[in-house]
Amino acid sequence: MRQLYKFLFLVFAISIVSCSDLEPEFTDVIPEENYFQNEAAFISALGSAYTNMYGYMNHGGMFSLDVVSSDEAAVTHKGPDWEDGGQWLRMHKHEFFDGEGVFGNVWNFCYGGINTCNRLIATFENATNENSPAFIAELKVLRAYYYTILLDVFGNVPIIDTFDVPEGFKPATVSRTEVYNWVKAELEAQVPLLPQENSSATYGRVNYYAGQAILANLYLNAEVYTGTAENAKAVAACDEIINSGAFSMESNYFANFAVENSGSNENIWVIPYDAVNAGGFNLVQMTLHYESQKTFGTVDQPWNGYCVLADLYNSFEADDIRLSGGSRAYGVMLHGPQRDLNGELLKDEADSWYEDNAFNGDARVVVFDPEINELAPNAHRDGGARLSKYEYEVGSPSSMSNDFALFRYAEILMNKAEAMWRMNAGSSEALDLVNMIRERAGVAPFASLDADSFLAERGRELCFEVKRRSDMIRFDKWGDAWWEKNTSDANKKLMPIPADQITLNENLVQNPGY
Repeated sequence: MRQLYKFLFLVFAISIVSCSDLEPEFTDVIPEENYFQNEAAFISALGSAYTNMYGYMNHGGMFSLDVVSSDEAAVTHKGPDWEDGGQWLRMHKHEFFDGEGVFGNVWNFCYGGINTCNRLIATFENATNENSPAFIAELKVLRAYYYTILLDVFGNVPIIDTFDVPEGFKPATVSRTEVYNWVKAELEAQVPLLPQENSSATYGRVNYYAGQAILANLYLNAEVYTGTAENAKAVAACDEIINSGAFSMESNYFANFAVENSGSNENIWVIPYDAVNAGGFNLVQMTLHYESQKTFGTVDQPWNGYCVLADLYNSFEADDIRLSGGSRAYGVMLHGPQRDLNGELLKDEADSWYEDNAFNGDARVVVFDPEINELAPNAHRDGGARLSKYEYEVGSPSSMSNDFALFRYAEILMNKAEAMWRMNAGSSEALDLVNMIRERAGVAPFASLDADSFLAERGRELCFEVKRRSDMIRFDKWGDAWWEKNTSDANKKLMPIPADQITLNENLVQNPGY
């Protein structure tokens, strides 16, 4: 069944770009107005709106922006490796500016998806078919999701809700509050029109429950975006998912991140990656050491970039299953001495330039030390634990087949708990919900909740799921100092509008402080 779920989505997603026909000679073309006569035709066209999502987990995209700018991970400068023009060092230290490539990548990712949604909405609106309204609602919710990213990352951005724009169109920036109100209105109008179905037919697509998850996240961050809290609405949106009975916590935490995780009862909305047909999830390359190729038999040598910060590693209790891995060979991060497939210690033959060369040999044994020696310029090549929440398949190519969960049931429980706690810090239900998460992790329950313990628990449960930046801002920790980062100014809560976009469009207004 797990393979079937992914197969059905991949057929849906790639059908628009790959087809074969035994009759290569065509004598006529079906007019557009006559094409959308059944549901299959709509689904075939719909695929292009989702294939854009595969860029989410690429190096230099949304995942990179979130983990490197937060207190989760760093891309350390390891002598001749990973200086990269200083971009990732500046991201870590909150010294970034409007010319960083990652900002342009995220901007183009979002507006590329929005443009495709606008095109398909216009096409479907011209189709006289009873199926049109349902697919238009789905596209509008997907478009609104792209806008939630823009709202969170850049704040003040243009709203483009039509494909019919004049030549040379240069949309103006609107305020973050206006963007929030537009997104909220769009979601509140369209989400109720989506199917309340959780099946292979809706896998990887925005159904009613995915829409409620988007709404819950929007409401939870409303006070950051507008200055006015919407916590009661966040609770109600979470309850729509919880009370449906369509989802539940997996007894095994790591079932949600396995190579074959499409059968997870916990994952609400995923990007269904596939190493062959739907690539882009290249974490295996981004974080593993060069010598880790011998541990996992990867097709390509990893890049040895992303390293977990020690404070995140140290925030886990020793018996936390999320750290130890439980029945899995490793937890959310690889740490300690590393071995190959035969159990032999890995050695880095190119690592002799370290002054503290280990084990008195010519080659340094690869030991992922959670305490990184420095950010730059001579960070140890094996410094820092490595991201391993998502199972690494032995023999993996450069792209992974694990489906990436944009929203999980456990996050919905945490979101409801946080919204309730913000309305009443002594809420026993909020405490019970958080302790459900801790119980699965095999650690003792909390006796009470405060801001620090709540944020830390979210960090442990949701690490590397592209949640940390907005969490830290919401808990007012974004400007704090952490490893190799000084305190940062309040304007850094918003990322700058990419410089090249402002060059192309004089109607865009740069965010304050850039």
